[in-house]
Amino acid sequence: MTYLVKPRLLLDAAPKNALGYTKRDYEGAISTLCAGCGHDSISAAVVQACFDLDIQPHRVAKLSGIGCSSKTPDYFLGNSHGFNTTHGRMPSVLTGAALANRELIYLGVSGDGDSASIGIGQFAHAMRRGVNMTYIVENNGVYGLTKGQFSATADKGSKNKRGVVNNDTPIDLVALALQLGASYVARSFSGDKEQLIPLIKGALRHRGPAFVDVISPCVTFNNHHGSTKSYDYVREHNDAVNRLDFILPRDQIKTTYAPGSLRRIVQHDGSILLLRKLDTEYDPSDRVGAMNHLQERHAIGEIVTGLLYVDSSSEELHRYLNTVEKPLNQLGDAYLCPGSKALDALNASLR
Repeated sequence: MTYLVKPRLLLDAAPKNALGYTKRDYEGAISTLCAGCGHDSISAAVVQACFDLDIQPHRVAKLSGIGCSSKTPDYFLGNSHGFNTTHGRMPSVLTGAALANRELIYLGVSGDGDSASIGIGQFAHAMRRGVNMTYIVENNGVYGLTKGQFSATADKGSKNKRGVVNNDTPIDLVALALQLGASYVARSFSGDKEQLIPLIKGALRHRGPAFVDVISPCVTFNNHHGSTKSYDYVREHNDAVNRLDFILPRDQIKTTYAPGSLRRIVQHDGSILLLRKLDTEYDPSDRVGAMNHLQERHAIGEIVTGLLYVDSSSEELHRYLNTVEKPLNQLGDAYLCPGSKALDALNASLR
């Protein structure tokens, strides 16, 4: 098996942060995602955010589920703790880890398929329970690993490359996060690093459940039904001794635009995203106002980006459960097993 690892070069002139780390110290393995994938831009934003915040890489625990998005933690913070869970189960594993060791910074990375379908129940409970974490969803509206079917976040009326129309009502994870009690809610676009990096920084520094939905277009599935050059047509008419994929590289879609303005983004397949950046006068402390603003803009086909809501006085799960200050994984047997008398007293207090 071959592992794609970035070479360790001695770059004395490379900029260092306050801890003496270079950005290379926050990177991971070489990405195996499609060339031009927006997910790689998100990984780069995480690297930059952690570098700028002077975070020690070994203090970060990164967890993911299944999907293209859930591969990305391998591409950043190679010196941090990591755990790749099963499909949709990242939030519960992260919750358990956070309860056991409160001293780590928890970063959950998921996708629209992982969080909006099989994992939607776990997503909901992680938001409402106040788990102290940064939860990033890399949202492309398709199942990238299984050839581009609609995901649960695909807009109703949108068409895939075969011209099939999506008739299902989409799930808006941002609206859900707002309703379920997340105390930091944001949305961004993978190609807008000027907006995305600060949002990730704020999420990492926030105390409580911080949710960041990042629109990250899939650059691969641009073939259409009826084309004799499409992947499906060639595979159906090809008597091959093995099966290979060759995916043409695409340029990453990047943009920058002023607060309060609307930006029209033409994707590789010709479809259009309308991104509306929040105005500087927008009040992110109004949860109901954020929900209304989100729905108003969605009704006219716009995707709102920016920091939608933040509660700077929020609490998190350890405070709600009144756990001890010392991490649970550092407590000894004498503390964890105090004896039958202590157990009897506890049971009596619950009667």
